[in-house]
Amino acid sequence: MRRTVVTDAGPLLVFSKLNVLHLLKALYGRVCFPVSVYQETVAAGMRRGFADAHTLRLFLKQHHWNPQSVDELTADLRAIHLDRGEKESIFLALKENAMLLMDEERGRVEARERGLRVKGSLGVLIEAYRKDFINTDQLRLYFGQIAERPDIWISPVLCSRVLDQIL
Repeated sequence: MRRTVVTDAGPLLVFSKLNVLHLLKALYGRVCFPVSVYQETVAAGMRRGFADAHTLRLFLKQHHWNPQSVDELTADLRAIHLDRGEKESIFLALKENAMLLMDEERGRVEARERGLRVKGSLGVLIEAYRKDFINTDQLRLYFGQIAERPDIWISPVLCSRVLDQIL
């Protein structure tokens, strides 16, 4: 049985921009996310005319991945300095005893301090590589795209360092 996985906006945006959302489905079957993440990635993106928001909306609709409501955050999560989507993703992952997909470093620290297993977009791509969903050339291409795209905020230095460690 697959473990439940919750994602914040970052990995959804990265995988949508790279047009590899299918890797999330192949690896995890289904990924959960709060309504605030949907609002950030799809609703706001479509209002601003971002093509990746349309891609993401279509993927989510086709696979019946619907956002989940978060009624009330715990006091400790309300107090931390993260955006709403990050807080609600952490809350949902705690509630579901799930692995959390998140790229934002402060959010990752907060999640780990609460005992969550956290993986970022690069880690997901590495998992896809190790499970033979993508080959070496594809891994290099995706890391290169992440490093070079101005609309993906993952450090090029980190991309290079991680890729060197893996290959």
